[in-house]
Amino acid sequence: MKYPQRYSWGVTLFLMVFGALLQAQTLSTEEQQILKGLDDRMDQYADMAKAIWDVSELGFMEDQSTAVLQNKLKEAGFKVESGLAGMPTSFIGSWGSGKPVIGLLAEYDALPGMSQAAVPYQESRSEVNAGHACGHHLFGAGSVAAAIAIKEWLEKTGTSGTVRLYGTPAEEGGGGKVYMVREGLFDDVDAVLTWHPSQMNASSAESSLAVVGARFRFYGIASHAAASPWNGRSALDGVESMNHMVNMMREHVPPQTRIHYAIFRGGEAPNVVPAYAESSYYVRHPNAATLKEIFARVVKAAEGAALGTGTRMEYEMEMGYYEVLPNEPLSQLMYDKLKQVGGVQYTPEERNFAVEIMKTYDHGKMTPESAMEIAPYTVNYVGTFASSDVGDISWVTPTASLAAATWVPGTSAHSWQAVAAGGTSIGAKGMMVAAKTIALSAVEIYKNPAIAEKAMDKFRQLTGDDFRYESLVGDRKPPLDYRKN
Repeated sequence: MKYPQRYSWGVTLFLMVFGALLQAQTLSTEEQQILKGLDDRMDQYADMAKAIWDVSELGFMEDQSTAVLQNKLKEAGFKVESGLAGMPTSFIGSWGSGKPVIGLLAEYDALPGMSQAAVPYQESRSEVNAGHACGHHLFGAGSVAAAIAIKEWLEKTGTSGTVRLYGTPAEEGGGGKVYMVREGLFDDVDAVLTWHPSQMNASSAESSLAVVGARFRFYGIASHAAASPWNGRSALDGVESMNHMVNMMREHVPPQTRIHYAIFRGGEAPNVVPAYAESSYYVRHPNAATLKEIFARVVKAAEGAALGTGTRMEYEMEMGYYEVLPNEPLSQLMYDKLKQVGGVQYTPEERNFAVEIMKTYDHGKMTPESAMEIAPYTVNYVGTFASSDVGDISWVTPTASLAAATWVPGTSAHSWQAVAAGGTSIGAKGMMVAAKTIALSAVEIYKNPAIAEKAMDKFRQLTGDDFRYESLVGDRKPPLDYRKN
């Protein structure tokens, strides 16, 4: 349902009351109690998210952020283990015993260069350079809120089952989940329920793009670029030759392929033949097996570039994520619960903020009221856009996700507008939509373990009997210093 952009606050109030009444009719008394418990503590969880937003720590350096989440779980009675899989800021918080084991995910890393105040116009914060342009402060706090609500229900009802929250650092390029999967930390999990901040509310069975990232380093010989260039061998020539060959290769790879690169080092001065140059590549495709073949050709291009320019080349795998493997039984469950929970309803002040910030980007036909809507359920097994290290988890256990409107409708991820809204009550409200949906979904699985069994049957059908998970990054250690440079 679409609403005109100009309308009276009375109409909004009517919609809010009508929506609340309709929601109450579709929720059981038990479910209403779970949601009320989350609502009663919304301010606590919003404060947690804001504390993480304030410090905006980069991947593998989220010391204060991970402490906020771990401390809250410990206060709630969870057993917390930290520093897992070689990552100091990772953790697992567990409560309960027996099956089913349901895993939740928490992210908490920010993006560099995205400093922004919680205002509807562009204004950086002097105290930080980074910002939560992907909303991971909300991701972490919302998942903790869900985990505690689930724990309290298990405890109150005496139901058998385990809730486990995984603190996964450095999603933005560091791929923390990959190393936790590689360590076997998800092997006994029956289902993973997760979410991500967004500009809309949705839960569908959709895939993503598999991705590998690598750093290519070329070593040449320095010399005076005018007096004796013949004595030099340009490392920059190696980088540029590789780029040229890869760009020609684009015509001869599957059309769903995405290849992008950046030159990190290209020399120090024009009159010195560069002895060192460096570039970083991301290669994506909807299928991890096909991606491996394409990346091998990129490496061949780098080897050829080094041979042709008389330089030496080394490359280092920086990351590698599988495509997300959709799981329809779990996704349908989360969609049904999201419909029961409903979307985000703005106060007059929040709507004014939304109106102002929407003036700064093209939002199409979306209005502030779009935050109340739930997108239709869809199924798509071919990834078309982003990549996530959640993909690796989905290939070792059934996994489903939802998106919640933590940003003003029409907002792009990784934008200053996302940082701004994420620092307000708009972000907190979207976070609680996610927490409520995950909590209700998990409780439904505990009450009806057949849902988890059906999800596992679908998982095994899609992976096949012969599939064995192998990390795309091989045996490399987590790149703990990847944000330090």
